[in-house]
Amino acid sequence: MRRTVVYGSAAALITIAVVLTLLGWGENASTFPDSQALVLGFVQGFTELLPISSSGHLILVPWLGDWTYLKEHEEFNKTFDVALHLGTLVAVVAYFWSDLIGYLVAWVRSIRRRSIETQNERIAWLIVVATIPAAIIGAAGQSVIETHLGEPWQIAILLGVFALVLYWADRRPERKDVGDIGLKQGLLIGLAQSLALAPGVSRSGITISAGRLLGLTRDAAARLSFLLLVPIVLGAVVLKGYTDVIKGELPEGWVGPFVVGTIASAGSGLLAISWLLGYVRRHDYSVFVVYRLALTVFILVVIATGVRDAAF
Repeated sequence: MRRTVVYGSAAALITIAVVLTLLGWGENASTFPDSQALVLGFVQGFTELLPISSSGHLILVPWLGDWTYLKEHEEFNKTFDVALHLGTLVAVVAYFWSDLIGYLVAWVRSIRRRSIETQNERIAWLIVVATIPAAIIGAAGQSVIETHLGEPWQIAILLGVFALVLYWADRRPERKDVGDIGLKQGLLIGLAQSLALAPGVSRSGITISAGRLLGLTRDAAARLSFLLLVPIVLGAVVLKGYTDVIKGELPEGWVGPFVVGTIASAGSGLLAISWLLGYVRRHDYSVFVVYRLALTVFILVVIATGVRDAAF
Protein backbone atom coordinates (compact mmCIF):
# COMPACT_ATOMS: atom_id res chain seq x y z
CA MET A 1 0.00 0.00 0.00
CA ARG A 2 1.59 3.30 -1.06
CA ARG A 3 2.47 5.77 1.66
CA THR A 4 0.39 8.56 0.10
CA VAL A 5 -2.64 6.26 0.03
CA VAL A 6 -2.01 5.20 3.63
CA TYR A 7 -1.71 8.74 4.93
CA GLY A 8 -4.64 9.97 2.86
CA SER A 9 -6.89 7.14 4.04
CA ALA A 10 -5.79 7.55 7.65
CA ALA A 11 -6.39 11.32 7.55
CA ALA A 12 -9.87 10.80 6.06
CA LEU A 13 -10.84 8.23 8.69
CA ILE A 14 -9.50 10.29 11.58
CA THR A 15 -11.27 13.40 10.28
CA ILE A 16 -14.57 11.53 10.03
CA ALA A 17 -14.18 10.19 13.58
CA VAL A 18 -13.38 13.64 14.96
CA VAL A 19 -16.27 15.32 13.12
CA LEU A 20 -18.75 12.68 14.31
CA THR A 21 -17.50 13.22 17.86
CA LEU A 22 -17.86 17.01 17.65
CA LEU A 23 -21.39 16.59 16.30
CA GLY A 24 -22.25 14.11 19.06
CA TRP A 25 -23.49 11.74 16.37
CA GLY A 26 -25.39 8.76 17.78
CA GLU A 27 -24.41 9.75 21.31
CA ASN A 28 -26.62 8.97 24.29
CA ALA A 29 -25.97 11.34 27.19
CA SER A 30 -26.67 8.63 29.76
CA THR A 31 -24.17 6.11 28.37
CA PHE A 32 -20.61 6.18 26.99
CA PRO A 33 -19.62 9.51 25.35
CA ASP A 34 -18.24 9.71 21.83
CA SER A 35 -15.25 11.72 23.10
CA GLN A 36 -14.01 8.83 25.25
CA ALA A 37 -14.71 6.39 22.42
CA LEU A 38 -12.57 8.57 20.13
CA VAL A 39 -9.66 8.55 22.57
CA LEU A 40 -9.84 4.80 23.10
CA GLY A 41 -10.11 4.26 19.34
CA PHE A 42 -6.83 6.14 18.85
CA VAL A 43 -5.28 4.25 21.75
CA GLN A 44 -6.31 0.89 20.29
CA GLY A 45 -5.09 1.72 16.79
CA PHE A 46 -1.65 2.84 17.87
CA THR A 47 -0.98 0.44 20.74
CA GLU A 48 -2.27 -2.76 19.10
CA LEU A 49 0.32 -2.41 16.36
CA LEU A 50 3.21 -0.97 18.36
CA PRO A 51 4.95 -3.25 20.90
CA ILE A 52 3.50 -1.51 23.97
CA SER A 53 0.28 -3.49 24.80
CA SER A 54 -3.11 -2.36 23.57
CA SER A 55 -5.07 -4.31 26.19
CA GLY A 56 -2.97 -2.72 28.92
CA HIS A 57 -3.48 0.80 27.58
CA LEU A 58 -7.23 0.26 27.14
CA ILE A 59 -7.38 -0.39 30.88
CA LEU A 60 -4.83 2.22 31.97
CA VAL A 61 -6.36 5.18 30.08
CA PRO A 62 -9.84 4.84 31.70
CA TRP A 63 -8.13 4.12 35.04
CA LEU A 64 -6.05 7.30 34.89
CA GLY A 65 -9.00 9.34 33.59
CA ASP A 66 -11.38 7.80 36.15
CA TRP A 67 -13.71 6.75 33.33
CA THR A 68 -15.76 4.15 35.12
CA TYR A 69 -18.56 3.51 32.60
CA LEU A 70 -16.88 0.57 30.83
CA LYS A 71 -15.88 -0.96 34.17
CA GLU A 72 -19.42 -0.69 35.52
CA HIS A 73 -21.13 -1.90 32.30
CA GLU A 74 -19.47 -5.17 31.36
CA GLU A 75 -21.72 -6.00 28.41
CA PHE A 76 -21.09 -2.62 26.81
CA ASN A 77 -17.34 -3.03 27.42
CA LYS A 78 -17.25 -6.44 25.71
CA THR A 79 -19.05 -5.30 22.58
CA PHE A 80 -17.11 -2.01 22.42
CA ASP A 81 -13.89 -4.04 22.57
CA VAL A 82 -15.08 -5.97 19.48
CA ALA A 83 -15.62 -2.68 17.65
CA LEU A 84 -12.14 -1.38 18.51
CA HIS A 85 -10.44 -4.59 17.36
CA LEU A 86 -12.47 -4.59 14.18
CA GLY A 87 -10.95 -1.19 13.40
CA THR A 88 -7.35 -2.39 13.72
CA LEU A 89 -8.20 -5.53 11.76
CA VAL A 90 -9.49 -3.37 8.91
CA ALA A 91 -6.25 -1.34 9.01
CA VAL A 92 -3.98 -4.39 8.78
CA VAL A 93 -6.05 -6.09 6.07
CA ALA A 94 -6.13 -2.89 4.02
CA TYR A 95 -2.38 -2.32 4.35
CA PHE A 96 -1.35 -5.92 3.57
CA TRP A 97 -4.24 -6.77 1.24
CA SER A 98 -2.18 -8.02 -1.69
CA ASP A 99 0.16 -10.00 0.58
CA LEU A 100 -2.74 -11.61 2.44
CA ILE A 101 -4.48 -12.63 -0.77
CA GLY A 102 -1.22 -14.14 -2.01
CA TYR A 103 -0.75 -16.14 1.19
CA LEU A 104 -4.36 -17.34 1.17
CA VAL A 105 -4.08 -18.53 -2.44
CA ALA A 106 -0.75 -20.20 -1.67
CA TRP A 107 -2.21 -21.94 1.40
CA VAL A 108 -5.15 -23.36 -0.57
CA ARG A 109 -2.80 -24.45 -3.35
CA SER A 110 -0.56 -26.16 -0.81
CA ILE A 111 -3.50 -28.05 0.69
CA ARG A 112 -4.61 -29.26 -2.73
CA ARG A 113 -1.09 -30.38 -3.60
CA ARG A 114 -0.45 -31.73 -0.09
CA SER A 115 3.01 -30.23 -0.04
CA ILE A 116 4.79 -26.98 0.79
CA GLU A 117 7.01 -25.79 -2.03
CA THR A 118 7.04 -22.00 -2.42
CA GLN A 119 8.02 -19.25 0.00
CA ASN A 120 4.45 -17.92 0.11
CA GLU A 121 3.22 -21.40 1.04
CA ARG A 122 5.76 -21.60 3.87
CA ILE A 123 4.72 -18.19 5.19
CA ALA A 124 1.03 -19.09 4.94
CA TRP A 125 1.53 -22.25 6.98
CA LEU A 126 3.74 -20.36 9.42
CA ILE A 127 0.86 -17.95 10.09
CA VAL A 128 -1.57 -20.85 10.58
CA VAL A 129 0.72 -22.78 12.94
CA ALA A 130 1.63 -19.68 14.96
CA THR A 131 -2.07 -18.85 15.45
CA ILE A 132 -3.10 -22.21 16.92
CA PRO A 133 -1.59 -21.96 20.46
CA ALA A 134 -3.03 -18.51 21.22
CA ALA A 135 -6.44 -19.54 19.84
CA ILE A 136 -6.59 -22.67 22.00
CA ILE A 137 -5.24 -21.06 25.17
CA GLY A 138 -7.41 -17.96 24.67
CA ALA A 139 -10.58 -20.00 24.25
CA ALA A 140 -9.79 -22.28 27.20
CA GLY A 141 -8.65 -19.59 29.60
CA GLN A 142 -10.87 -16.64 28.71
CA SER A 143 -12.82 -16.61 31.98
CA VAL A 144 -9.65 -16.97 34.07
CA ILE A 145 -7.96 -14.14 32.17
CA GLU A 146 -10.96 -11.81 32.55
CA THR A 147 -11.29 -12.60 36.27
CA HIS A 148 -7.70 -12.61 37.49
CA LEU A 149 -5.68 -10.44 35.10
CA GLY A 150 -5.79 -6.81 34.03
CA GLU A 151 -5.32 -4.82 37.23
CA PRO A 152 -3.10 -1.72 36.81
CA TRP A 153 -0.39 -3.01 39.17
CA GLN A 154 -0.19 -6.26 37.18
CA ILE A 155 -0.04 -4.37 33.90
CA ALA A 156 2.81 -2.22 35.23
CA ILE A 157 4.88 -5.29 36.16
CA LEU A 158 4.27 -7.02 32.82
CA LEU A 159 5.08 -3.86 30.87
CA GLY A 160 8.43 -3.68 32.62
CA VAL A 161 9.34 -7.36 32.49
CA PHE A 162 8.56 -7.77 28.79
CA ALA A 163 10.29 -4.48 27.98
CA LEU A 164 13.48 -6.17 29.19
CA VAL A 165 12.63 -9.26 27.11
CA LEU A 166 12.23 -7.06 24.02
CA TYR A 167 15.55 -5.31 24.74
CA TRP A 168 17.36 -8.64 25.17
CA ALA A 169 15.81 -10.15 22.04
CA ASP A 170 16.60 -7.07 19.96
CA ARG A 171 20.32 -7.49 20.63
CA ARG A 172 20.32 -10.60 18.42
CA PRO A 173 21.89 -10.32 14.94
CA GLU A 174 19.55 -9.83 11.97
CA ARG A 175 19.93 -12.87 9.73
CA LYS A 176 16.56 -14.08 8.44
CA ASP A 177 13.41 -13.02 6.59
CA VAL A 178 9.92 -14.35 7.36
CA GLY A 179 10.19 -17.06 4.69
CA ASP A 180 13.29 -18.48 6.40
CA ILE A 181 11.37 -19.46 9.55
CA GLY A 182 10.26 -23.11 9.82
CA LEU A 183 6.99 -24.46 11.20
CA LYS A 184 8.57 -25.58 14.50
CA GLN A 185 9.84 -22.06 15.01
CA GLY A 186 6.41 -20.78 14.03
CA LEU A 187 4.90 -22.88 16.81
CA LEU A 188 7.31 -21.29 19.29
CA ILE A 189 6.23 -17.84 18.12
CA GLY A 190 2.61 -18.95 18.56
CA LEU A 191 3.29 -20.08 22.12
CA ALA A 192 4.93 -16.74 22.81
CA GLN A 193 1.92 -14.95 21.33
CA SER A 194 -0.36 -16.70 23.81
CA LEU A 195 1.41 -14.86 26.66
CA ALA A 196 -0.11 -11.64 25.32
CA LEU A 197 -3.52 -12.74 26.60
CA ALA A 198 -2.34 -11.09 29.83
CA PRO A 199 -2.77 -7.29 29.54
CA GLY A 200 0.61 -5.59 29.66
CA VAL A 201 2.59 -8.22 27.74
CA SER A 202 1.72 -6.89 24.23
CA ARG A 203 0.87 -9.23 21.38
CA SER A 204 3.02 -7.35 18.91
CA GLY A 205 5.79 -6.93 21.49
CA ILE A 206 6.07 -10.62 22.35
CA THR A 207 5.83 -11.80 18.73
CA ILE A 208 8.48 -9.29 17.68
CA SER A 209 10.66 -10.46 20.58
CA ALA A 210 10.21 -14.09 19.58
CA GLY A 211 10.98 -13.28 15.96
CA ARG A 212 14.13 -11.36 16.88
CA LEU A 213 15.29 -14.22 19.13
CA LEU A 214 14.95 -16.51 16.11
CA GLY A 215 17.11 -14.16 14.07
CA LEU A 216 14.50 -12.26 12.06
CA THR A 217 15.38 -8.76 10.90
CA ARG A 218 13.58 -5.96 12.70
CA ASP A 219 11.45 -5.26 9.64
CA ALA A 220 10.60 -8.96 9.18
CA ALA A 221 9.69 -9.36 12.86
CA ALA A 222 7.31 -6.39 12.65
CA ARG A 223 5.71 -7.64 9.43
CA LEU A 224 5.20 -11.12 10.88
CA SER A 225 3.60 -9.57 13.96
CA PHE A 226 1.16 -7.63 11.78
CA LEU A 227 0.31 -10.71 9.70
CA LEU A 228 -0.33 -12.78 12.83
CA LEU A 229 -2.82 -10.18 14.00
CA VAL A 230 -5.22 -10.99 11.15
CA PRO A 231 -6.29 -14.57 12.02
CA ILE A 232 -6.19 -14.13 15.79
CA VAL A 233 -8.14 -10.86 15.83
CA LEU A 234 -10.50 -12.04 13.07
CA GLY A 235 -11.27 -15.13 15.15
CA ALA A 236 -11.83 -13.06 18.28
CA VAL A 237 -14.06 -10.55 16.45
CA VAL A 238 -16.16 -13.33 14.90
CA LEU A 239 -16.46 -15.26 18.18
CA LYS A 240 -17.22 -12.25 20.36
CA GLY A 241 -19.42 -10.75 17.68
CA TYR A 242 -21.50 -13.93 17.68
CA THR A 243 -21.66 -14.45 21.46
CA ASP A 244 -21.88 -10.82 22.61
CA VAL A 245 -23.63 -9.12 19.69
CA ILE A 246 -25.66 -11.61 17.66
CA LYS A 247 -26.69 -13.93 20.51
CA GLY A 248 -26.80 -11.08 22.98
CA GLU A 249 -28.27 -7.64 22.63
CA LEU A 250 -26.47 -4.49 21.59
CA PRO A 251 -26.31 -2.21 24.63
CA GLU A 252 -28.18 1.07 24.85
CA GLY A 253 -26.29 3.99 23.33
CA TRP A 254 -23.96 1.82 21.29
CA VAL A 255 -24.23 3.50 17.86
CA GLY A 256 -22.11 6.62 18.34
CA PRO A 257 -19.26 5.18 20.43
CA PHE A 258 -18.99 2.01 18.34
CA VAL A 259 -18.83 3.83 15.01
CA VAL A 260 -16.46 6.53 16.28
CA GLY A 261 -14.18 4.02 18.03
CA THR A 262 -14.00 1.70 15.03
CA ILE A 263 -13.19 4.47 12.56
CA ALA A 264 -10.60 6.07 14.87
CA SER A 265 -8.97 2.69 15.47
CA ALA A 266 -8.72 1.98 11.73
CA GLY A 267 -7.24 5.40 10.94
CA SER A 268 -4.66 5.40 13.71
CA GLY A 269 -3.85 1.76 12.95
CA LEU A 270 -2.85 2.62 9.39
CA LEU A 271 -0.51 5.33 10.68
CA ALA A 272 1.01 2.98 13.26
CA ILE A 273 1.80 0.29 10.67
CA SER A 274 3.41 2.73 8.23
CA TRP A 275 5.38 4.51 10.93
CA LEU A 276 6.70 1.37 12.63
CA LEU A 277 7.84 -0.31 9.41
CA GLY A 278 9.61 2.87 8.37
CA TYR A 279 11.15 3.37 11.81
CA VAL A 280 12.61 -0.12 12.32
CA ARG A 281 14.36 -0.05 8.95
CA ARG A 282 16.65 2.59 10.48
CA HIS A 283 16.45 2.05 14.24
CA ASP A 284 16.18 -0.69 16.86
CA TYR A 285 13.29 -1.18 19.31
CA SER A 286 14.94 0.68 22.20
CA VAL A 287 12.46 3.58 22.12
CA PHE A 288 9.64 1.17 22.96
CA VAL A 289 11.69 -0.40 25.75
CA VAL A 290 12.28 3.03 27.29
CA TYR A 291 8.59 3.95 26.93
CA ARG A 292 7.44 0.74 28.61
CA LEU A 293 9.87 1.12 31.51
CA ALA A 294 8.92 4.78 31.97
CA LEU A 295 5.23 3.86 31.96
CA THR A 296 5.90 1.12 34.52
CA VAL A 297 7.52 3.62 36.88
CA PHE A 298 4.74 6.16 36.30
CA ILE A 299 1.98 3.65 37.09
CA LEU A 300 3.70 2.46 40.25
CA VAL A 301 4.24 6.05 41.42
CA VAL A 302 0.57 6.88 40.77
CA ILE A 303 -0.43 3.85 42.86
CA ALA A 304 2.15 4.46 45.61
CA THR A 305 1.08 8.10 46.05
CA GLY A 306 -2.59 7.14 46.29
CA VAL A 307 -3.67 9.12 43.21
CA ARG A 308 -5.32 5.97 41.91
CA ASP A 309 -5.99 2.57 43.47
CA ALA A 310 -3.87 -0.42 42.46
CA ALA A 311 -7.03 -2.15 41.20
CA PHE A 312 -9.61 -0.86 38.72
